[in-house]
Amino acid sequence: MFSAAAESFLRQAREAQPEELQRFAARVAAQLQGPEPGPEAAACLQRLHLVVAASKYPRRLDGEIAGLLQKVLCSSKCPEQIQLLCAAILREMSPCNDLSLSCDNIQDTKLLSLVSSVLLAQGDKKAEVAAVGQRIVKVLEGRLPEGQSSRYLLPVLSNVISLSPEALTEEQTNVVSKKMADWLRYASIQQGVAQPSGGFFSNPRTRQPGPVTEVDGAIATDFFTVLSLGQYYTEDQWLNMQAFSMLRKWLLCYGGKGLNAPNSGNRSEMDESVMSMVSTTSTSSHLLPPKERLREKAFEYCQRLIEQSNRQALKKADGDLQKACLIEAVTIMDIICKQDSSYVYRAAAFLKVLHSRISGDATYARALLPIAQFFLNHGEMAAVDSDAIYKHLLTDIPAQLFHNASLAFEFVLFCKENSQLFAETSSVFRQSFPNLFKFLAWNSPPLISEFVDLLPFLLDAGTAIEIFHLLLDLPCLTAALDVQMRSTSASERASCDPAVKPATCLEAFRHPLYKSAFQYLLRIESAPEDPPERLIPLRQLLGSLASSPRVVQCADTVPVLLELFFSVVAEFADGPLINQLVVLLLQRSDQLYEIPAFKDDVHRVLSSQLVMLCKLHPALIVELSKELLEFSGTVSNIQNKEAVFTHVVWAIGEYMSVSYDKRCTVEQINRFFETLEAVLFEVTQVRPLASIPSYAPRAITVLMTALTKLAARSQDLIPRVSLFLSKMRTFLQSPAVTSVYCEEDREEILTRATELMNLLKMPSVAQFVFTPSVDAARSRFQKEVNDTLPSALRIVTRLLEPAPGFVPG
Repeated sequence: MFSAAAESFLRQAREAQPEELQRFAARVAAQLQGPEPGPEAAACLQRLHLVVAASKYPRRLDGEIAGLLQKVLCSSKCPEQIQLLCAAILREMSPCNDLSLSCDNIQDTKLLSLVSSVLLAQGDKKAEVAAVGQRIVKVLEGRLPEGQSSRYLLPVLSNVISLSPEALTEEQTNVVSKKMADWLRYASIQQGVAQPSGGFFSNPRTRQPGPVTEVDGAIATDFFTVLSLGQYYTEDQWLNMQAFSMLRKWLLCYGGKGLNAPNSGNRSEMDESVMSMVSTTSTSSHLLPPKERLREKAFEYCQRLIEQSNRQALKKADGDLQKACLIEAVTIMDIICKQDSSYVYRAAAFLKVLHSRISGDATYARALLPIAQFFLNHGEMAAVDSDAIYKHLLTDIPAQLFHNASLAFEFVLFCKENSQLFAETSSVFRQSFPNLFKFLAWNSPPLISEFVDLLPFLLDAGTAIEIFHLLLDLPCLTAALDVQMRSTSASERASCDPAVKPATCLEAFRHPLYKSAFQYLLRIESAPEDPPERLIPLRQLLGSLASSPRVVQCADTVPVLLELFFSVVAEFADGPLINQLVVLLLQRSDQLYEIPAFKDDVHRVLSSQLVMLCKLHPALIVELSKELLEFSGTVSNIQNKEAVFTHVVWAIGEYMSVSYDKRCTVEQINRFFETLEAVLFEVTQVRPLASIPSYAPRAITVLMTALTKLAARSQDLIPRVSLFLSKMRTFLQSPAVTSVYCEEDREEILTRATELMNLLKMPSVAQFVFTPSVDAARSRFQKEVNDTLPSALRIVTRLLEPAPGFVPG
């Protein structure tokens, strides 16, 4: 957050009008046209830079001020601060139509860096990028004048690579590769000399520079790296550090060009390995081609960094640098091995030892990701059993560090990018999915996008049921993780008396009554058996955390993942799995975490997906008749989970037909009819001196429709349905009902009753409409969405209706 003064300056800069900006620019121009711009000119340039940079919309200055800024930038007499500000303003004005800068004849490396930064900011202009890149390489290749430094040019070169890797030719990349190999390997291990300040107390005698040290204070005896410390650094040491910072990008862009694939060519892998060992131990490595020599020196450099990371840093900042360099070193080794497989054997042995050393230290968790990446890429070639590495990564790290937001993102991104490799090389990935969901439970919604891509790789016939339960319990998992974190805090440790029922979540965490439920919910590996019934009281216990913002945010992600879950499962599910999912869908619809909006959203998704499952496997209506009868015969389901109930009733009416399953019998149709008839009777029963419960009009119309469909397939039932439908007007005109339902709802129910009753007057037509042949059932004519009848029903109704406004009485 900015301070109040900074906010005020920014607001003034953003609100500056174009006329005011032009007047101020004219004032700046006057300052710059003086004989020698001084502090006042610098202050004006700073204000001008703030104005042009503060707004996301580009600020335009006239061509005169743009030309003057370029002139001052290239002036050798101008102070460095003024040049920096001019370059910064020109970059903010990019793309600039009045630009006349060129880097062709600039010898001063600082100025070349500034001018190049302006040219590269002009947008997608490949010619300018190529010109800058070629000029930078040409300067690096030649001998620099006294006092000039190459270290100002490497950041520009890195920018050129990012914008247009093809800007450099093969010859130019070889020049830079050769330079980088020398910078990485042959930097001085003596500290630089402090530049005298020229003050009164400055010592005219120059002290002999001492050696650089390691992070633990020991004198460095091997070659210089970014982890070598000194009070002052020499030119080649600065180049060493810069070369390492752009090494990964350079290898990815240019390191692999012109190489044979690992398994192609005339040499075998053993020959390549032998050649690599000879080349890396030979004193004539200068004879290697530039790219191969750079790989050799880069590999040695990374090995030294990994060895240096084992030292105990005296300062926290140095310890953080160790970890960052370790991650980069392992990543670069992986790239080198991809480009030259002969390095794989040495790297694998080296990284296996490294993993053993750091796996027990949670502060090195990020470094485990590139190590695992290496063994995913090369473990088979190195003949290394990597399951122990994957198991530690996927089980221990999420369980301990799920609350680390940045690690969570990196971890899930790593799993997403390597999902295919994991699936092909190890079973640990799918076994550890309960752990991965801890990241989502604690860090949603920022991770929802990554999990949308990751979830399909976790799903198969063996994990679908458990993941279904896990998704429904995801907000509950968030609450449990919150309790787990607070229970480990020394200030909130709760005493546990087994004889006393716990009153709070913290007390329950260690209580025998809830301990096993917590352990199951917080498990680190897959447990294929169904969730134990003891999770039901645990959901109730954790209800006190239902309003927690973290829990609510997690609950918001569940509907999205549920829809994805069913769309993926639909691709491989067979009949038994679909039946199992439908049974669980009915059971779990009233076993959800107590967040009202969450329950409504989940019921909406489950109901729509039930329709999809029925379309995939219509026989489930016959095969699960017992479960469906029990669910649809429970009147309380209409109010508690109306969306699921109406879709179940619709599915019964739609698919309980011999057209979809030859096993469907008249007896089964009659059983469903009697059950739904009893429910509709209960819903529409008017009791004197009793309040009428408010049932959704949709539930009533769907019940009527389903009964009519069943009657059309067992025509002995038609009189019972017709009698029931004829009484709907009397029901809806009673005072108790008119006080509950609005006129629009009553009209909807009456209209549907009229349509259905009129259709049943022609049983053969009703049978055609409601019991089509298999071919007709798949036709466009028969498509029906939830409780909306086919257009044929409405056509028949209009034909049979004797007069407008007729309703059954």
